[in-house]
Amino acid sequence: MNRGYSVTQRTKNVKQPRGGYINPKELQTESLGPGIGVLNPAENISTNLVGLAVDYLTRFMSGASAPEAFEISLQGAHNLGEDALAAKLLAEVKGLDDISITNAIKLTGFDVGYRVGFGYKPVSEIKPDQATIQNVRTMVERSLHFLDVYGPKWLDGFTFEGGYTDTVSTGDGDFTTADTLWDFKASKRKVQKEHTLQLLMYWRMGLHSVHPEFQSIKYLGIYNPRLNQVSRIAVADIPEDVIRKVEEKVIGYRV
Repeated sequence: MNRGYSVTQRTKNVKQPRGGYINPKELQTESLGPGIGVLNPAENISTNLVGLAVDYLTRFMSGASAPEAFEISLQGAHNLGEDALAAKLLAEVKGLDDISITNAIKLTGFDVGYRVGFGYKPVSEIKPDQATIQNVRTMVERSLHFLDVYGPKWLDGFTFEGGYTDTVSTGDGDFTTADTLWDFKASKRKVQKEHTLQLLMYWRMGLHSVHPEFQSIKYLGIYNPRLNQVSRIAVADIPEDVIRKVEEKVIGYRV
């Protein structure tokens, strides 16, 4: 039985040095246009599900097939015995119209069947209102613009086969471009130390994994479509002792 943490769980239960292993202030931040001020102020769906819907719809709209883009939702639905409902919802995800966005948000409700630490709410109870739907549409459009500027994607929606340990046994990353490992965070808050640790863990686990694309990574980056901001740090600017400590004490590699 798998008893290790997920990457996200590990970032929350490990004690970091003051300011974090990577202080968020060390990242260079750039705005890509209007931010949170032009979005609808209230959404009736949890930020977690909205963020996942933006992530998966962006994958879909930037070239992934619907089953690829919603792979984790489909795996979760399978684990919950809801394959038929998930397939019906997926068939109605065709673009950024209201029906597609509504069904995309409903599909992310199945992620709990795959991810640890999420509370399950029956998908039939997930009913995004117009303000939420519009915000998701705007954030996906922003994300597609971000990919025009920083893309194209190399790896999309990957896991870390070969890079897991007894301590960290699950976790999936968002995507890489030619020289940057990216994470999507549709949060109202600026970058937190848990986010920078998550990226650092992804990078080191990626280097230990079966994916050769990680050898070309020169930057770690976060794109926040809610704030419409890019934040990056060069891996060359991360001290060797910090990398070593995270590999040994946080991920659990034996050096």
